[in-house]
Amino acid sequence: MNLEIKEKNTYIEDLNWRYATKKFDSEREISQEDLNSLLESIQLSASSYGLQPYQVIVVKDQETREKLKAAAWNQTQITDASYLLVFANLKSVNKAYLDSYLDNIADTRDLSRENLKGMEDMITNTTLQLSPEQQEIWAAKQAYIALGNLLSAAASIKIDTCPMEGFDAQKFDEILGLEEKNLTTAVIAPVGYRSEEDHYQHLTKVRKSKSELIEII
Repeated sequence: MNLEIKEKNTYIEDLNWRYATKKFDSEREISQEDLNSLLESIQLSASSYGLQPYQVIVVKDQETREKLKAAAWNQTQITDASYLLVFANLKSVNKAYLDSYLDNIADTRDLSRENLKGMEDMITNTTLQLSPEQQEIWAAKQAYIALGNLLSAAASIKIDTCPMEGFDAQKFDEILGLEEKNLTTAVIAPVGYRSEEDHYQHLTKVRKSKSELIEII
């Protein structure tokens, strides 16, 4: 079999293997190496203009996770998984953030800021023209792209995840001190290993058929 085809098949197998884990094995912990791989997959995720208008908080501390669990209707995934990843998007994007991003590009690619004037104008005339409310929605969408990258990367190394929206974002922000950082919680994802007692892992995956989901014109 062609190696490229084999890799594609493996990827689909990985996606079929994964599910939103409801019960984690609290006795098993993912290695630091695997955690680093997951975090790198988030770092390398696509985002609009490459701006990455979000931050990911890795919560290991059990006391903090107990507080967060209470703010998420006591869902056990938050405390039983190895780590809790909190995707927090910027509430607003300003010129200082854009300047920092462009400086990073200039330093990384050994360019002058003058060479980036066209890109700066483009972003300024789009993203920075949005209202704060629109910017927050846009930034949250970028965080969800990063979440998707995490889910696929985790599946590829057989680590379980559970993307979750069932929580009080305001309480999460208070517990994690996000307000003063111009951040707000968008979505969370516990990562670890499924418990043998989680019967959801044995259920057949249910999705729309391709004909229902996909239209080719």
